[in-house]
Formats: sequence, structure tokens, C-alpha cells
Amino acid sequence: MDFDGLTRELDNHSWRPEVRVERIGSPQRIAPHSAAVQADVVSDGEDLGNGRLVLLHDPQGNEAWEGTFRCVTFARADVDLEMVTDPLLAEVGWSWLADALDNHGALYTAASGTVTALSSRCFGAMQDEPDRAEVEIRASWTPLLDEGHGLAPHLAAWQDLLCTTAGLPALPHGVVLLGSRMGRGR
Repeated sequence: MDFDGLTRELDNHSWRPEVRVERIGSPQRIAPHSAAVQADVVSDGEDLGNGRLVLLHDPQGNEAWEGTFRCVTFARADVDLEMVTDPLLAEVGWSWLADALDNHGALYTAASGTVTALSSRCFGAMQDEPDRAEVEIRASWTPLLDEGHGLAPHLAAWQDLLCTTAGLPALPHGVVLLGSRMGRGR
């Protein structure tokens, strides 16, 4: 697969209405070719989460990638304070990526990354600010691409990762989420 064809797939992908995607500048020193998008997950006018996806391509290959392409992502969302103290959050957060890739039939290898849970409490002049908690997933994987397997399943999986991280359910293609999310605390 050629890089220009993959960037066309990226530009023409059909995103969920809650996922607002735009092209952004991409890193220039990591690989000879790169393209990037950022996304905000918004439901009922509320910002729920955000993320970035970078597609890297090195025609010479990269030993660490085990291939010539690499998807690199960052996804973050505010979550309930209780969630960041759950000892299984890291494993569950990582499973969101693996499950999304598998559910969309995205062929990949060499996945790696981190799941970080953060909580913050303000003091002093900031003591009136509410406590905050967030989860952040940083991950990368090598998409196994050929004429029969393009970038679309990886884009759909990334979209599901963003939505799941932000508290929205993964939906089959063409299904639209109705109403606001219930029980979402800040």
C-alpha cells in the first residue's frame, strides 16, 4: 500500500457524529512520511475526551515496528474519581485498544503503550476548583496492510478507543447514539 492512498483513507473516513476529526501537523523527524489527525469526542455539547492519531511510514522499515507503517495514538478523558483508584483500570484501558482492533478485524503486530490514571485536588487559592480525574492511553501498533486490508479498520478501532475512553459505547457502523449519557460524574 502506498502512503498517499492511506492518507486519502484517513481524510475520507466516515466518523461518528460525536467524533470531530481534523488534520493537524505531523512529526517530521520520526519517519520519512507521516500524517496526523486530532479528535474531540463531544456529546450534547459536552467535551468528553480527545485524542490524536499519527500514521508513520518508513519505506525502509523499522526493526522496532516490525514493519514499514506505524500507528501512534493518544486518547484521554475525564473520568469518575473512583475509577482512577481501580487497580484493574490499566488492564481494562489496554483491553479497550486490543478489543477495538480485534472487533474491527484490524490486522496488527507489535502493539505497545501505557495507560495512566491521574487524579488532582486543588489547594490554596485554587481550593474551590473541583477534584479531577482522567485516564490517558498512549499506544502504538504496526498495521498489517495490503491490498485486501487497508487503514479503515484501524481508523474505526481508533474511533472506538476514543469513544470508550470518553464513556460512550462502541456502535456498529451506521448506528447513531441517542440522547445524553446517564450517570456521568465529573
